[in-house]
Amino acid sequence: MPDYRAIMALLLQGRSYRQIVDLVATLHHEPGMAMFVDWAGDTIPIADAVAGKSVKAYLFVAVLPFSGYVFCQAFTDMRLEAWVNAHVGAFAFYQGIPQIVVPDNTLTATHRKAKGDAARFVNDRYRQMAEHYGTAIVPARVRAPRDKAAVESAVNTVNKRVIGYLAEDVWMTLAELNEAIAERVWEINHEIRRADGTTRFERFTAEEAPVLSPLPEAVFEQVEWKELKVGRNYHVTADYQHYSVPYALAGRLLRMRLTGTRVTVFDGQQVVAEHPRKMGRKGQYSTDPAHVPHQHRSVAGLWSRDWFIDRARTFGPPTVLVIEQVLDRREIEAQGYLDCQNILETLGKKNKQKLEAACQELVNMRGYPSYSTLKRLMAGIDSDTKRPAPVKAAASNLLNSNAATAELPDIYVRGADYYREER
Repeated sequence: MPDYRAIMALLLQGRSYRQIVDLVATLHHEPGMAMFVDWAGDTIPIADAVAGKSVKAYLFVAVLPFSGYVFCQAFTDMRLEAWVNAHVGAFAFYQGIPQIVVPDNTLTATHRKAKGDAARFVNDRYRQMAEHYGTAIVPARVRAPRDKAAVESAVNTVNKRVIGYLAEDVWMTLAELNEAIAERVWEINHEIRRADGTTRFERFTAEEAPVLSPLPEAVFEQVEWKELKVGRNYHVTADYQHYSVPYALAGRLLRMRLTGTRVTVFDGQQVVAEHPRKMGRKGQYSTDPAHVPHQHRSVAGLWSRDWFIDRARTFGPPTVLVIEQVLDRREIEAQGYLDCQNILETLGKKNKQKLEAACQELVNMRGYPSYSTLKRLMAGIDSDTKRPAPVKAAASNLLNSNAATAELPDIYVRGADYYREER
């Protein structure tokens, strides 16, 4: 609040009100003129079940200030690639292009050519996107918050009506979160009526949509080239995601072309692999079955009952029996997969014979099949003499029941009639 006593004192000294109080101009926005963009300050966590932790989702916000029509989409980072893709999504949402785009002076939008230089320049890839859509990038002035009042208002609305509603829920994927965001944004645009009685959507369709420039025929795609070496697992890694190539190319240096949606791998001028681009959680694999060597195709059913039992067969019958018992004792079979993995990989990785012997002993004693039990049994097996012998079937008490008994003429086995009381 201004100090009115001080203002009156200065006025009495002959100063004008204009010299004392900063005057504010009212901005009048024309339809289809500008689109204001920014990142929302708050984030929404996404649970990563594989990594056992959560990652942040950052919300991009765009608004047409004349109608107030809002667009919002979540991304897992705020890098240039996400920034450009967010603009492409906003143009598709509005089904048209404004004359200018007004971002803040974020590093993903602008840069200084020299340290300490006050002048800022639009980043090359951001400028290329703007040229593709026939619009211009006009960043807001530094330390001039009134230049971007429209997007600040939109961000405030998103913080309250999108993030405020969704932040407490558990989101497992980015796609699931964006579906929920779209529902909340639809409500903002279609259901909330403003002071003049109209919704954002009504004003947009009536006065702003007709004056937007049409979308170009082709969607802008960012293209990035990389030269990468194929790993021993016949996959190349780009941006922490893994893509397969024919196994014969393992160890070769190949070129990769990455767009927002596709990954293409070249050996010279020849295309050797194409994959949809992986997004979100780091460390995902995209593997074409045709790229896998024959001896590795047995892992196609990884993390299944058949896969664990097939692995156990390389140890021996007792190990197979123990793995089956581990799987069968669970009400939900998949809950035993980790135990099987620990038994076969951790205990059996360096000593198959000792694990097989421990499984035989466990079967003999009819013990509880678990990783801990087998580990304890393996610790007690330090030589071949301590390895338990396979369980043999008990001898039958029936006459001539098998060939071994028939070959021993001095053995006499009494029949059931001998034990009757009437004899």
